Amino acid sequence: MTNRYKGTKDEARALGAYVKLMRAAESVTARIHRHLGEVDLTISQFGVLEALYHLGPLSQVALGKKILKTSGNMTMVIDNLEQRGLARRERNVDDRRFFTVQLTDAGEKLIREFFPGHAARITAEMGMLTPSEQEQLSRLCRKLGLGKEM
Repeated sequence: MTNRYKGTKDEARALGAYVKLMRAAESVTARIHRHLGEVDLTISQFGVLEALYHLGPLSQVALGKKILKTSGNMTMVIDNLEQRGLARRERNVDDRRFFTVQLTDAGEKLIREFFPGHAARITAEMGMLTPSEQEQLSRLCRKLGLGKEM
């Protein structure tokens, strides 16, 4: 693909790296999450179940921050999980404006049984890189994610 923007060498390098990063992330995400259809979950629904499974009950705000979703999106995701009986909201006794979200027994069972296969898919995908490359990628992604030198 030709690039009509004729920026500096630094810009070309940065743009090229960014495009490759985003394409790789989208591609890997699609391959890893393809199996979510087996249990009729969206990526966001799975993210909520996974966060609750690993971290325990969380406020709706904390869940949104963990899975990088807006409060409006989180409301819909949690509504859908509640309708399926996989999660439930409980009003915070100290501040009734806030809800704590937790797994139901059915949600706990689903994620406990499903997660090992998910972890195996991630391990297989990341197996394209050596252990050293995986560690390097982790450091670089963390640096980019923080937006500053570590």
